[in-house]
Amino acid sequence: MNKFNKYLDVSAEVEEALEAGRPVVALESTIISHGMPYPQNVETALQVEKIIRENGAVPATIAIIKGRLKVGISPEEIDYLGKKGLEVTKASRRDVPVLVAAKADGATTVATTMILAAMAGVRVFATGGIGGVHRGAEVTMDISADLEELGMTPVMVVCAGAKSILDLGLTLEYLETKGVPVIGYQTKMLPAFYTRESAFNVDYRMETPKEIADAWTAKLELELKGGMLVTNPIPEKYAMDSAYINKCIEEAVEEAKSIGIKGKETTPFLLAKIKEITGEKALIPIYNWYLITPDLPHRLPVRCVNKISVVRISGIDYRKFTKFKNAVAF
Repeated sequence: MNKFNKYLDVSAEVEEALEAGRPVVALESTIISHGMPYPQNVETALQVEKIIRENGAVPATIAIIKGRLKVGISPEEIDYLGKKGLEVTKASRRDVPVLVAAKADGATTVATTMILAAMAGVRVFATGGIGGVHRGAEVTMDISADLEELGMTPVMVVCAGAKSILDLGLTLEYLETKGVPVIGYQTKMLPAFYTRESAFNVDYRMETPKEIADAWTAKLELELKGGMLVTNPIPEKYAMDSAYINKCIEEAVEEAKSIGIKGKETTPFLLAKIKEITGEKALIPIYNWYLITPDLPHRLPVRCVNKISVVRISGIDYRKFTKFKNAVAF
């Protein structure tokens, strides 16, 4: 981590936890500035952090603030990002050097959250859903940098699946090409963000947290480049009806095409449009994925080198793989 100190600020709480071998869970900041309206965005972010702490771990919400790469931000900084909202740049890998040089703010995507987490030695990251291959990408070449990062950076990403606005089949094909294992926790079907299932299967269904832990540990010990995607479906009572949400997505995609929405504006536009079409019902599944009370007994033990600790969020207990020789690769 020393070589990044010129740019990287790791909070005292996160640094102390890493040194002590305690679990740390990375969290993105795009959901704060671009995912929800104020003050719900800030309330959600703070509640997620609270859940993590209540279960014995340390949250590391990640962002770029005034050009500093922050791993672990304060409640005041969360509120700052929440109030600025869409004024904050949605920061992927390509944006990082520019924002740093300009001393500007950036809300980290899945890709950038993985990068900064790995810089600091954090190995587990919880998020709502990853980006992927957009519909029509065979013409537009619109493919999320999240997939490239999963192929390069040693962080386990636990989520509710790929966003269903995407071409899920091509997203899985791309992950296969990059050598990224896609795991379904007690499911063979790929969850689709708003729904528990899709028309596609994951690579491996795993029934126990130990299976996932063993696979992740083996990947790190073999020094195989890249991360792992663990999909944990939204609880059934919060999932949306597949036919209904797919109809809403089709409507949003057609409108995006008609007005020429392209590139990194596509995902924010589609998610906002779907929220509008559904009367904000589309916020409910992901909001509850993040904030589900820890009433499920599932544990995901990602083994530490010397110590094992536990955190539970979204119905899963995360155990953090702290420091592993040669684990960071860019």
